[in-house]
Amino acid sequence: MAVTLRSLLAVMLPIILFSHVEVKILWCVSSATIITLYNKCPHPVWPGIQPSAGKPLLARGGFKLPPNKAYPLRLPALWSGRFWGRHGCVFDASGRGRCATGDCGGALFCNGIGGAPPATLAEITLGQEQDFYDVSLVDGYNIAMAIKPIKGTGKCSYAGCVSDLNLMCPVGLQVRSKDNRRVVACKSACFAFNSPRYCCTGSFGNPQSCKPTAYSRIFKTACPRAYSYAYDDPTSIATCTGSNYLVTFCPHHR
Repeated sequence: MAVTLRSLLAVMLPIILFSHVEVKILWCVSSATIITLYNKCPHPVWPGIQPSAGKPLLARGGFKLPPNKAYPLRLPALWSGRFWGRHGCVFDASGRGRCATGDCGGALFCNGIGGAPPATLAEITLGQEQDFYDVSLVDGYNIAMAIKPIKGTGKCSYAGCVSDLNLMCPVGLQVRSKDNRRVVACKSACFAFNSPRYCCTGSFGNPQSCKPTAYSRIFKTACPRAYSYAYDDPTSIATCTGSNYLVTFCPHHR
C-alpha cells in the first residue's frame, strides 16, 4: 500500500506543479490589457498608433480596417500612447500614398509618426493602480471616436465624441474635400489661428488664464465627454482599473 501511495504521489506531483504553473501563465496572459479597435463607419478607416516616448510601437503604427471589422491589440504593461483614424487613404504596393485626413507622412505604417491635424485622438495611459484615458479634440476633429472600458473596476466612464462635428463646423475651421462639396475635418481654433489664446501658450499657458472660447464651447456642447481645449481636464479624463478597452470609430453609425 505504501509503495502504491508513493507511486501515485510520484505521478501526481508533477501534474499538480505543472497545473499551478499553467494556471499562473494563463492568469498572466489574461491579465494583459487588450484594446480593440472597431470600425463602425460605412467606409474603411486606417487607424494610426503613436506610442509615447520610450514606449514600444504597436502594429507598425497603422493598418487598414474595413467597415464592421475589429482589430485587437495587446498593450504592454504601463504602455501609453494615442490612436486616431485616417480616412480617404490611397496607398501603393510599397505602402506609400496619402490620406485625406490624419495622414502620417504619406505612409501606411506610421512607425511612430503622429497624425497631421485635424484628427480626433483617443489617448490612454496604463498605470500600476489605474488607467487614464480620454478622447481629445485639441488637435481638431475628423472622425467620431469613443473609448469604452470593459469589465474594469472604478468609475470606468465612457469617453468620446459621438456627434459628427463636420456637420456643425464653423466656416473658419472647415477642411473641405477636393471637390469642395463637403467638410471632411474640423480644425481646432489653435491650428486654424495659431493664437496663444486658443493654443493656451505664452501668457495663456495655465488653466487660470486659458479659458474656454466660443470655438471650444461648440466642441464641448457637441461632445461633452471629450477634451475641447488644452485645460479641459475635469470633465474629460476618465479612469479605470483592470479593464480592457474598446475604441470605436463612428460609434453613432448604425
